[in-house]
Amino acid sequence: MSSNADVLALLQRPLEPTFYPKDNGKVVLEIPDEYLTDRYRPIGDELQKRFTDNVDIRIPVRNVGTPDISFAQVIDRRASFSLFIEKHREIASKLIELFIQQPDIPSLIGVASYCRDRLNVFLFQYALAVAVQHRQDTNSVNLPSILELFPDQFVDPAVFPKLREEGKVVSQANRMVIELPQNFTASDREDEQRLAYFREDIGVNMHHWHWHLVYPTSGPREIIDKDRRGELFFYMHQQIIHRYNVERFCNRLGKVRSMHNFREPIPEAYFPKMIRTSNSRPYASRPRNFTIKDIDRDVEGLKFTINEMEQWRDRIYTAIDAGFVVDATGKNIPLDEKKGIDILSNIIEASDLSINPKLYGNLHISGHIALAFCHDPDNRYLEEYGIMGDVATAQRDPTFYKWHSFIDDVLVRHKDTFDPYTAKDLSLPGVSISSLSVSLNRPKAPPNVLLTYWQRAQVDLASGLDFGPDGSVFASFTHLQHAPFAYNFEVINSNSAPVRGTARIFIAPKTDDRNTPLKYSEWRGYVLEMDKFVVMLNPGSNRITRRSDQSSVTVAFDRTFRQIKTDKDLPDKTELEKFRFCGCGWPDHMLLPKGTPEGMRFDLFVMISNYADEDIGQNIDMTSPARCDDSHSFCGLRDQKYPDGRSMGFPFDRKSPSSVQTVQDYVAPYPNMRTTDMTIKFTNTVIART
Repeated sequence: MSSNADVLALLQRPLEPTFYPKDNGKVVLEIPDEYLTDRYRPIGDELQKRFTDNVDIRIPVRNVGTPDISFAQVIDRRASFSLFIEKHREIASKLIELFIQQPDIPSLIGVASYCRDRLNVFLFQYALAVAVQHRQDTNSVNLPSILELFPDQFVDPAVFPKLREEGKVVSQANRMVIELPQNFTASDREDEQRLAYFREDIGVNMHHWHWHLVYPTSGPREIIDKDRRGELFFYMHQQIIHRYNVERFCNRLGKVRSMHNFREPIPEAYFPKMIRTSNSRPYASRPRNFTIKDIDRDVEGLKFTINEMEQWRDRIYTAIDAGFVVDATGKNIPLDEKKGIDILSNIIEASDLSINPKLYGNLHISGHIALAFCHDPDNRYLEEYGIMGDVATAQRDPTFYKWHSFIDDVLVRHKDTFDPYTAKDLSLPGVSISSLSVSLNRPKAPPNVLLTYWQRAQVDLASGLDFGPDGSVFASFTHLQHAPFAYNFEVINSNSAPVRGTARIFIAPKTDDRNTPLKYSEWRGYVLEMDKFVVMLNPGSNRITRRSDQSSVTVAFDRTFRQIKTDKDLPDKTELEKFRFCGCGWPDHMLLPKGTPEGMRFDLFVMISNYADEDIGQNIDMTSPARCDDSHSFCGLRDQKYPDGRSMGFPFDRKSPSSVQTVQDYVAPYPNMRTTDMTIKFTNTVIART
């Protein structure tokens, strides 16, 4: 068994002791007696005999001493852990650094084995996962899905007793699939429940968790200080808000109201009906018309007021309007067109990269905390945080979209201080798009009509059932899906030499929830990036076809809901390499909005931009199966610069001249742009995934 696979053994079944057999009882970590906890050390010999006699693989764990981890033991092993709590982030940062500092994989496994049974399970999993992703000797490890490790953060807990019963009583060959209910948090009397398929989608929430795993807020500088990290925080979350609002239009609901007024009651209630299996404590509910309050919780080291949040907000507004921020030394740092959004986003988030946290505070994270603890802001009732306090669950709550709409509005205020793009920025001399269409990947399909429907899929949850059954226990769930499709366009290159460009594909709804046509100034607030890729245009006509499953925004369904695989599972090296990937990305099954039964009309926009203006001088083999760039539009590239020199969201990240009233007005002067009408039809049918 390879040393990389040894790491995977540490990540499986997080609540079981380290010495407990893994991989369906086939693998056991043989840990030194000194690494056993006080509960198990007196019976170490018995445990070794009991759990190592009938296994296929024994992994000897190197004794590297007993590192001082007292700094991390202040969080109880089964307590809640949140990246939004500063004390937790600081502890996680130190633990990540401890794992990163280990000179080789056997030492890493030794230290991690000692830590595993002594530390908070969520803290340990997060810190080890971040370290594994960022160490050069382990970054090819395909991390297990968080759905496998902590299914309680994604699915209705009512199914867990059924899964355990099926796994314990029924043999593997005869086990039935347990169905997860599609809507279990509210009835159709609640309007917000129309969006439950989006907010509570497993893939959508896993994307948010994995993005924050790749881009941690705190940690060693070499891990968090990634190329354009702040700008990517802005753009990825903005696209989530755009997608949420478009889904609202599909369901005849208006645009989400931004949470600019921190003292206003929140009309949306949310009852998550989820239980933390680590300590059997439920995630708190929030009735209608709750307000956020001053936070004073000593146990988590949290203390701030709504007044402070308002001061941070107003100081940021002042900085945006002035065109500069003030760093910790008192120096004015300009918020220019190139670096301004990155600087400002890091301040607002606020990550460890914020240049002046004392002045500008901790706006984004404090909002999450205030919403997460609105039911018990002073720990009077010893309640833990609600789902807004965890990156794996936050998107389930309607207030996530209210809060992040506000964050987006603040950053768009900065982007709108810049002049519109010039003709030189937007044109590509000698290049024109002569035709554009989109069609389903099936014979005789009508052009420019795309289809969505419900799909039922299965996922193996056995790895998340600690002390549960061996083998697999499958649960089925229903999610939105689209029929595969492809973009088709013809590009004419009138130049005498080949031209390299970047194809940028967006869609946006033509009307709002009331079927009122959108003006361009509104329309650009709902554009959804669908794909982005480099094209080489030969002189003359170039026919380009691009499949939907090639999108630079999404990761494939099988990668979103991946299972742990090692060289034992996939002995073919090529196949194993194909399976190793980051896993960060928007889920492919949510690439298209739902649409409507009668068909919802969209503008399809394609632009060929000038690659010479966006080339970052980075040579990357974009065809490598292990390149880990499935969703580089949202997740960037591992250990590389962001692969596009333009501002994220180009060309719609800046306002346009007042003369532009429609997207057709915007496109008209530029032959390297083209739009066409398209329709998305939803069929209320459930189809099983094969």
